[in-house]
Amino acid sequence: MSYTKLLYHIVFRTKRNRLAINQEQEKELYAYLLGIVRKNKSILYRIGGMEDHIHLLIDLHPSLALSDFMRELKSSSSKWLKNNSNFPHFDYWAESFGAFTYNYTEKDLIINYIKNQKEHHKTVSFEEEFRNLLKENGIDIDEQYFLKD
Repeated sequence: MSYTKLLYHIVFRTKRNRLAINQEQEKELYAYLLGIVRKNKSILYRIGGMEDHIHLLIDLHPSLALSDFMRELKSSSSKWLKNNSNFPHFDYWAESFGAFTYNYTEKDLIINYIKNQKEHHKTVSFEEEFRNLLKENGIDIDEQYFLKD
């Protein structure tokens, strides 16, 4: 028996930061994403976001590679969104994403961060937020590719 707790804070956005996730229907999308997380034997602790991006806090099942999980999550949800009349402005997800690991003791801190996205983005743009997350996690930003679709 192996013991793991692979806690990821994942951030991904719509292509060209298109405002495609309306607040009235976001819970429908979040429920769909929860289904994908569960199908992959993983645990969703929190989901939230804005019209142009989503944050997830998940415990990824140890049999999964993060890149494979994200490919499935974005591919499946993209097809679903394009066929759902409640999301008429959705085209695609951006190719890139951010994923940051955290200690389980930091779980509540990240949950609260995700919960407060609407308030947070009254004063901070997605670009600023994403830059800060990358810097806080020791990731160098290559401006040539940063937020390029």
